[in-house]
Amino acid sequence: MQIIYQPLLNLIIVFYHLLFSNLGLAIIAFTVFMKLVLTPLTLPSMKMMQKIKDHNPELERIKKKYKDDKQKQLQAQTDFYKEKGINPASGCLPQIINFVILIALFNGFSTVFRTSDVTASLNQILYPSLRISGEVNKYFLGQDLTRPDVIAVSVVPFPLPGLFLVFVALLQFLSSKMMLPEVKKLEKVAKATTEVSDDMAVSMQKQMIYMFPLITLVVGLSFPLSIVLFWGALSLFQGVQQYFVSGWGGLAPYVRRLKLSS
Repeated sequence: MQIIYQPLLNLIIVFYHLLFSNLGLAIIAFTVFMKLVLTPLTLPSMKMMQKIKDHNPELERIKKKYKDDKQKQLQAQTDFYKEKGINPASGCLPQIINFVILIALFNGFSTVFRTSDVTASLNQILYPSLRISGEVNKYFLGQDLTRPDVIAVSVVPFPLPGLFLVFVALLQFLSSKMMLPEVKKLEKVAKATTEVSDDMAVSMQKQMIYMFPLITLVVGLSFPLSIVLFWGALSLFQGVQQYFVSGWGGLAPYVRRLKLSS
């Protein structure tokens, strides 16, 4: 894994030197840089997923037409995808790359931060020109990036998520919500068909909106804050990209309510 995380950590330290020795800003800048580099992969993927959402009514008509013959239904869907130039698997690659980067950074930061001398440990994997002479500034907004963002309460037998971790989970929720069409539209489409699988798919999508932020909260309790910061910056940038591709998505009803109330 070092062959992957070593160049990533070196790139973060490049931004660290450029951004006034601020590790938090360096991680955010690294995240934005990586998302910009991956834009040629990410944007076509987002547009393809939006294209699939736009053609959902036609796909549901195919399901309804061939509801008693799964083989014909699958063939009709395949022909439809081919006719419209849709590749359902195109959205996987950017997510896989994000996951690989996340795991690599987790391994890299864990290797560096679990030692008593963070600077010496970090310098061992940095290229000579990037090595840090003084102590690494490991604080961002008063928080130690080498430790989990948790709050210890005497009356509670387990650690509670800190404000930063809660904020990142909220960003994850908003980003996940934007990636899906309005739930009411999904439910309307599902009710128009007799397929039990359609209702299950809608139910699973609704659950996933809440599941991912919950996973972020639980897993984030044991992750160093540096990883949580990376994940939060990733979710924020992804939400911005998603907005320019498909608008507010599942957040549209809430945005309309805010506009009406104001």
